[in-house]
Amino acid sequence: MMKHCLSGLEFSPADTLQLLALAQAQKAYPEKYQHTLAGKSVVTLFEKPSLRTRLSFDIGLQKLGGHAVYLNEHGQGMGVRESIADYARNLSCWADAIVARVISHSTLEELAQYASVPVVNSLCDCFHPCQALADFLTLQEQYGKVQGLKLVYLGDGNNVSHSLMLTAAAVGTDCTIICPKGYEPNADLVKKAKALAKKSGANIVVTHDIAAVADADALYTDTWVSMGDDQPLDAVREIFHPYQINAQLVEHSGATSVLHCQPAHRGYEITSDVMDGPLSRCFQQAENRLYAQNALLTLLLNPTAAVLPESMEKAS
Repeated sequence: MMKHCLSGLEFSPADTLQLLALAQAQKAYPEKYQHTLAGKSVVTLFEKPSLRTRLSFDIGLQKLGGHAVYLNEHGQGMGVRESIADYARNLSCWADAIVARVISHSTLEELAQYASVPVVNSLCDCFHPCQALADFLTLQEQYGKVQGLKLVYLGDGNNVSHSLMLTAAAVGTDCTIICPKGYEPNADLVKKAKALAKKSGANIVVTHDIAAVADADALYTDTWVSMGDDQPLDAVREIFHPYQINAQLVEHSGATSVLHCQPAHRGYEITSDVMDGPLSRCFQQAENRLYAQNALLTLLLNPTAAVLPESMEKAS
């Protein structure tokens, strides 16, 4: 098992599938795991505001018998009052793990370099691996599998699209990223995803063609302007509006699930009738942040407790 989770590339396909199974077990049988992280303290660092990330880690750790310590670095950010290296060394004296929601991926890399405890990326400019794990847990619950599904993401080629694409490629989910010209995902990460896909049998496609939504099992979108970008949504509305998830697009695609990692800008990247409709899995995704992250922390901090109840072992 990996020591850190910075990009999600630390996971083998087997790791990811084990994590999804464990997350399902912890969700179904919480009483069996309530002491899994007893005595463990995890620092949760935030350079960016948060609702789902902060609460899902905090409450999730409580459910496993652990303790979260919140550190607000929204103002100056890390590395100003003291170096990131010293920050990491000090936190390692007291905490069992560091969960960090940061502006730059380089901050996570430096934390991991100097920390003697696991570092988990809870969001950065390049990746959002915890969100992707929750998303694939949601697909696993909905379809009973992740391999062979077709997931279509529409919008900005951002950190969320990167993690979706990489996770899909690893576990054998076909993933199509549809975005406007000039807003494509990182080319090097697309290459990595396609290399992973060759091993899993997945198909990774990046295109500008809206018609590629056809035959999707699930549609996915995110905000058109990422947090920290001062550009108003209306400034890019004309560019992105054709990529909006609305009732007509859903019907055309044939999708049976719609996902959004939130926060959502209703009437922009997704319409309210879809987000609140019967195909929406958006709040199931939000709930699953807790269980996916709990499974990850279990595998990092107490892997001997990553066992499935006998009833789930027989079912699998």
